[in-house]
This record gives sequence, C-alpha cells and structure tokens, in this order.
Amino acid sequence: MIIKKSVFEKLEAKYGRLTFGRFLRSWREADELPQTKFAKRLGLSVQNLCDLEKGRRIPSSSRAAKIARKLGVGELPLITLAVRDSLYAEGFKFDVKLIGA
Repeated sequence: MIIKKSVFEKLEAKYGRLTFGRFLRSWREADELPQTKFAKRLGLSVQNLCDLEKGRRIPSSSRAAKIARKLGVGELPLITLAVRDSLYAEGFKFDVKLIGA
C-alpha cells in the first residue's frame, strides 16, 4: 500500500512543525497582503488575525473550517492544525491526523 504525503506533511518534513498561525501568516505573506486586507478577506478583526498568527489564540474546529473555505483550501488540514495546536497548548505533544468520512 502506498500512502501519499499531504502538502502539510511535506512542508513539515522540510521546515518543522506547522501551526495554524504559521500557516495563516505564510499564506498572507505569499499573497503580499497586509494584515488589514487579509483580515477583511477572512472576516476577522486585525487584532484577531494577529492573535491567530502569533499563536495567542487557537481557532475552534468550526472557525478553522470557515477560514479554510474562505481561502479555498481543504477544511481537514486546517482543522487538524487547530486541533493539534490546542493539544500542544495544553501540554500534550501528540501528532494528530484526522481522516474524513
């Protein structure tokens, strides 16, 4: 059986553990957008976006899914990042892999 690595797994193999905040910031910087425009695109306040990017806030699964839809990316990877970040914040160093039904 061949198991393909996801884009996120490939990024992590090359750059280390990816967080929800690092993902958002990387996406914003790749689009060369200031926080104000990116926050508006996502329907967030600038402060909330800043808190997410810096890891001061971790989104719920439903908010992660909503952001994924606004970016046009799959929900499952961003929900996975949010769940994993939440566990890490509580001291659980678990890797999480969610599988869609």
